[in-house]
Amino acid sequence: MFRRAFAASLAAIAAHAQGLSEEQRAEVLGILRRALREDPSILRDAMVAMEAAEETSRADAQRTAIRQNADQLFRDPADPVRGNPNGRVTVVEFFDARCGYCKTLHPTMEELLRRNREVRLVLKDLPILGPNSVLASRALLVAQRTGKYPILYEGLMRVREELSETVLRREAERAGLDWPRLRREMDDGAITRRIEGNLALARALDIQGTPALVIGDVIIPGAVQLAELEAAVTAAAR
Repeated sequence: MFRRAFAASLAAIAAHAQGLSEEQRAEVLGILRRALREDPSILRDAMVAMEAAEETSRADAQRTAIRQNADQLFRDPADPVRGNPNGRVTVVEFFDARCGYCKTLHPTMEELLRRNREVRLVLKDLPILGPNSVLASRALLVAQRTGKYPILYEGLMRVREELSETVLRREAERAGLDWPRLRREMDDGAITRRIEGNLALARALDIQGTPALVIGDVIIPGAVQLAELEAAVTAAAR
């Protein structure tokens, strides 16, 4: 216990060393060297303590960002919504239609919606995996104009091949969409602005990949298990 506490203290000192004078910095380095000679494992404990402090700081910053962007995040009327539109708990999912982890998460999210009728799922298209990701997001957002977003979304989540324009056309036509019209509208400036808005929001929240879920004041990255999702929903409902 003492060693962990000492390591945490060293980590804190090291983190603030940049603000010290040359003499103070030399004194800190002397303390660190003596401590490491006596017990080299302190370095490992210090690194763990620093990583924990950084993670806590990042989580605090994300909670602040969630509060500051709550309207755009949870209550943007332009966003596609699945589950219960009037559900007590809103889950926001940032996803990329080309993302394999998003496709892995998809059946888990479906099961969450099936088991919990109080979940309102907001979908945020976040095309970060290249030009074909952008094409897929544009197609989805245009499909939303005619109420076909859910059908095209389901189709793209099932696709395991590259989402080329040929594949997009096939899936769009399967969803009952007029491809020539859809393709023209994909270049609409309003669609570009919606995508840019989602990208800016993700940056504000320090979201670094997809999928990323916002539940209450917590951001959960990656294709998590159902039990973790249900626990987060329960916590957010309190």
